[in-house]
Amino acid sequence: MNSPKALVFDVFGTVVDWRGTIIREGERLGKAKRLKVDWAQFADSWRAGYAPAMGRVRSGELPWTPLDRLHRMILDQLLEQFEIRNLGETEKDNFNRVWHRLSPWPDSIGGLTRLRRKFVLATLSNGNVALLVNMAKHAGLPWDCILSAELVKQYKPAQAVYQMAASLLDVRPEEVVMVAAHKDDLRAAQQAGLRTAFVPRPLEHGPGRGADPGPHTGFDLVAPDFFDLASQFGA
Repeated sequence: MNSPKALVFDVFGTVVDWRGTIIREGERLGKAKRLKVDWAQFADSWRAGYAPAMGRVRSGELPWTPLDRLHRMILDQLLEQFEIRNLGETEKDNFNRVWHRLSPWPDSIGGLTRLRRKFVLATLSNGNVALLVNMAKHAGLPWDCILSAELVKQYKPAQAVYQMAASLLDVRPEEVVMVAAHKDDLRAAQQAGLRTAFVPRPLEHGPGRGADPGPHTGFDLVAPDFFDLASQFGA
């Protein structure tokens, strides 16, 4: 790979542990409110609603809707499904904002810090800007720039999202590397002319479930974590 100028990152699952964080916060909420809930199942169900909700926006069934609002729509359905009926509006809003407080994977901050010495680092996420900014502040993620699908009001894998990253960073698409733990995201980035780095996260969906299935081939780089990715880039 010719030396890139910028690395852009998927965030949910690639940089931060959404499942573990939601389980921990759910357990605290359950203890405070005396709820008997399988929080692992709750977290999985919340994430499972993510793609269908974005699909409703892509199809035109819903107008452009930021991810915070989609998360809240899914949460309201889950509160009924799991028979959680003793939360006030403030408590619901605070729990919905758990997505702003997701914990990074153990290698994320150290690996990103090394990579930032050599490259411009930015998010390239379906998360809305406020969510990504708050997450970065909470977790100490060392981004140079917050880029979000919200800026073009389309969700990945729309080509406009990846093209926007290169355009706003004032570099050619081939000078940008998309880093993700999800192969569909990387394949869409390839179609937009970006280079790709696959970093599998075998614990994203819980122990024993493995990383994104299938051969880890067809990408410019494959690294087990961000430290190894930094080493491969000489950072």
